[in-house]
Amino acid sequence: MGFLSDALSRIKPSATIVITQKARDLKAQGRDVISLSVGEPDFDTPENIKEAAIAAIRRGETKYPPVSGIVPLREAIARKFKRENGLDYKPSQTIVSTGGKQVIYNALLATLNPGDEVIIPTPYWVSYPEMVGLCGGKPVFVDTTMEHSFKLQPGPLERAITPRTKWIILNSPSNPTGAAYSRAEMKAITDVLMRHPHVWVLTDDMYEHLTYGDFEFVTPAQVEPNLYDRTLTMNGVSKAYAMTGWRIGYAAGPEHLIKAMDFVQGQQTSGAATISQWAAVEALDGPQDHLPRFKKAFEERRDLVVSMLNQSKYLKCPMPEGAFYVYPSCAEAIGKTAPSGKVLKTDEDFVSELLDTEGVAAVHGSAFGLGPNFRISYATSNAALEDACNRIQRFCGSLR
Repeated sequence: MGFLSDALSRIKPSATIVITQKARDLKAQGRDVISLSVGEPDFDTPENIKEAAIAAIRRGETKYPPVSGIVPLREAIARKFKRENGLDYKPSQTIVSTGGKQVIYNALLATLNPGDEVIIPTPYWVSYPEMVGLCGGKPVFVDTTMEHSFKLQPGPLERAITPRTKWIILNSPSNPTGAAYSRAEMKAITDVLMRHPHVWVLTDDMYEHLTYGDFEFVTPAQVEPNLYDRTLTMNGVSKAYAMTGWRIGYAAGPEHLIKAMDFVQGQQTSGAATISQWAAVEALDGPQDHLPRFKKAFEERRDLVVSMLNQSKYLKCPMPEGAFYVYPSCAEAIGKTAPSGKVLKTDEDFVSELLDTEGVAAVHGSAFGLGPNFRISYATSNAALEDACNRIQRFCGSLR
């Protein structure tokens, strides 16, 4: 009998974490490395949010919280969904967890039985299929294409649904592509789901506030109110409020599902950090004047990166609607020879040689389930992005 669980054989390490750590190791060795692999805003948490946390400490808000979250935060979450999404939830229909990842994991652990299927459009955030596998479910992948801007189409979705389908996970704007569904595009998806009442919707809206131009964000239960009773709407403060390290994710959905998630969380971590929760109350209820500044900076960076990548030999980069990622194709580079003499057979070869040759860390598309592409995070300074894109252009120009 082996010591380690068989469950470990069903999951892979996070490629984003592996590559980010490799970049750190190279920097520690003295290499000049620009890391574009991590999905984390480079902005600091707004001052009013930090002050709210300090005030909470001074008030002595340092005890164990309720498992599902402190009442003021659950009330603030309900107000947020009403104000920004037109969704009516009672505080008892909300839950607070240690990051958005735990929200998703709780929902899957509370609902999946062995063999239950979860539809995941590709490319996907690296953790979705691993969490499904850990919970005993079966990920069912539905490919998207660059021609359709990496957005799920109704026909392939319809064909993927079976009697065993329990969930579909939708992420808009998307990690890794930045693609976001318009109201019409989302309605086409929800129309399919309305024909299959046994399928639940888990929507990851973590990048809701990071959309550009005149794009209007929508979430499934907002577009199709008849999905309200079988939708878990997940969000968090990590990206739009630059609070990745505060570790607060939240969700709202049917009360019986929230109670089941509370039950699971009570035996895992209990409640999220009390101080972080009070900071999140201020994030949701307080001034939102940092958002236009964040969005303007990210939009400028997006435009810079897309323009420079499309000037690179062998690369094609679509313009995403949101988040802070681009997902260029390197298909034309496959089969070429790098300066090291290595023939590039995969997108993983491409990003590995890019890091070794030019010191630019990106994540290969096959880690997200769809290649040959690679993901770049533009959540860093314009100067670093321009330098990195010049290096990418130089690398692509050196391929033979």
